[in-house]
Parts: sequence; C-alpha cells; structure tokens
Amino acid sequence: MQTPAGVRRRATLTGTAVSVLLIVAIVLGSRLLRDFDSALLPYAVATVFLAFGVAYRYTVWVSAPGARRLFTQGRRSFFSVANFRRAPTALPKMIVTYLGFQKFLGARSHARWAAHQLIFWGCVLAALITFPLTWGWFTFTSSTGAGPGYEMRIWGFKILGFDSLNIVGWLMFHGLDIAAVLVIPGASYFLWRRMKDRGAGTGQRFAYDLVPLIALIVISVTGLLLTFSSIFLHGGGYAFLAILHMVAVVFTLIYIPFGKFFHIVQRPAAVGMQLFKYTSRTKDEQALACRRCQEPIDTAPYVENLRGTMRDLKLDFDAWAEYCPRCKRVLRGNAYLTHVKKGF
Repeated sequence: MQTPAGVRRRATLTGTAVSVLLIVAIVLGSRLLRDFDSALLPYAVATVFLAFGVAYRYTVWVSAPGARRLFTQGRRSFFSVANFRRAPTALPKMIVTYLGFQKFLGARSHARWAAHQLIFWGCVLAALITFPLTWGWFTFTSSTGAGPGYEMRIWGFKILGFDSLNIVGWLMFHGLDIAAVLVIPGASYFLWRRMKDRGAGTGQRFAYDLVPLIALIVISVTGLLLTFSSIFLHGGGYAFLAILHMVAVVFTLIYIPFGKFFHIVQRPAAVGMQLFKYTSRTKDEQALACRRCQEPIDTAPYVENLRGTMRDLKLDFDAWAEYCPRCKRVLRGNAYLTHVKKGF
C-alpha cells in the first residue's frame, strides 16, 4: 500500500530535522571539529543518513493505524503515574527482560536466544564505541608523548587515565574486537539455520533476511583482520582491509532503516504495550474467556485494543480476537475442510 503524500512530507521533515540536529551535535561535541578525525568522515556521513532514514521510517510506521494505536497505548502506559504507583518496578524489569535479555526468545528456542544475545550485546558494544569515536566525542591521547600512558576524554574533558599495557588498556583498545567475537558466532548460527532449516527458509528473502547476517559477519571479520594485520603482518594489506571494512559498515548503517534491522528501532515501542498488558492484569481486570473453549485469553482492555486495531485496518474479522490461538487453528482447519476440500 502506497504511503500517503502527507505522511511522506511529515516523515521527510522529521528526518531532515533529526539529521540537522545530529550534525550540530557532532560539531559541538567535537569542540567545533577540533577532535573530529577526518579519516572517519565516511562513517560520520553514514550516521547522518542513518538518522534521516530511522526518523523517516519511524514516522511512516507510527502513522499506520496498527502501529499508531500500539504507540499511543504504550505511551500512555509509560507515562502513567497510576501505573508507576501500582507497579513501580514493572518498567525497569521489562526493559531488562524484554529489551536486554529478550526472554520471549528463550521460550521458542534456547539456541536462538543465545545466538540473538551474542549479536545483541556485540552490536551494543560496537555502537557504544564506534558512534562517539566517529563523531569526535571520544578521544584517546597519549599523556606521556610516546605511551604507554593514555587519557580518555569525552567532549574534551578527561574521564580517566590508563596504561595501554595492562588489562584495562587492552580492553580499551580491543573493545571492537570483543564485539566482533560475539557477533560472528551469533550471526553464523542464524545464517546456518536459514540455509539448512526448512521452516526458517520458507518465505525468506535474500535481501531482507540473509544480507543483514552477511553484513554483520563481513564487518566483524574485516575488523578482526585489521587487528591481525597491524599486530602480526606489520600493516600488510591494512589499506585494502580498511576500505573493505568501511564499505561494509557504511552500507549496513544506511541499510538499517529499510531492512530487517529496523526492528531494533521498533522493539522499544513494544515495551509500552507489554507494560499495558501487565498493568491491566494487576488491576484485577477479569480475563476474557475464549468464545469456544472458555479458556482465559487476556484482559478485556487488551483484547478490545486488539479489536480496535483490526477495525482501524478495516479487517472484517475483529471478533476472532476473542478466540484463543488453539481454537483459531481448529476453526481455520474446519473452515478449510468445509469450504475447500477434505483430505490432502
């Protein structure tokens, strides 16, 4: 379905505003570009495109009826004083379990959960290091001229000093290598699963499902090879690897808003809906029973919210929200036998 022109205009304006704000933050955060490394310019430009794409896509997404209802209800639950008084630990708990450790994935498969955790924490670590360095917000300077003493500064202010030859210094200078070591096995597992598992391969698209995994592996492997080249090859092949690594990173950053990686941006909005479900249950709301088997489905406010979303989308089966998943499958199978054919 084509996005309305008004939504596209609003999304373009939002994306432009966010990009301009990021450029201003880069200039100010790098102390008027004094701490900005010109060699990292392609990465910085890519982050500006990333900011525009995320803001544009998010605005379009929130403008859709289903997402708008999800976002609105989640925002109300998030900023509700009554919810905070009723369950003050609910929001921090959901941020940790739903966003941080993704416990919902563990219920499906322990292997998938472990692989996703490796990718998630590897990418978080890489982002926390890469983005501030790219923008010139972080700097590492030698405090003794030739080392091994170094100082880490943020926006020009000294945060800590460390010895590059001890464990702290090693961790400081090899944080991205650690991130790569985390990401490679996680991305490789999902890539292997999509290539081998018939269920996972059903309906998958190369650009949407496989390219993100390949990009993560290429970024991680080339990053490790850069370290290998500088330590063991005296810089042999470093220039070629640096260009290859840069191209992979820039491509991935620009790809994030328009591919599967966009779920990274969408997921926090779902926390509000999870909070809505949780607080509805703590209000002693009576659970709505399935029309067919009378088993409890969820609270009446949550089911009504789901029905409202279906009505917003002009779907003519919103009453199905009052059936449990098992009964939905049974009714769908009976309908197939009745109206299509018996047997297979």
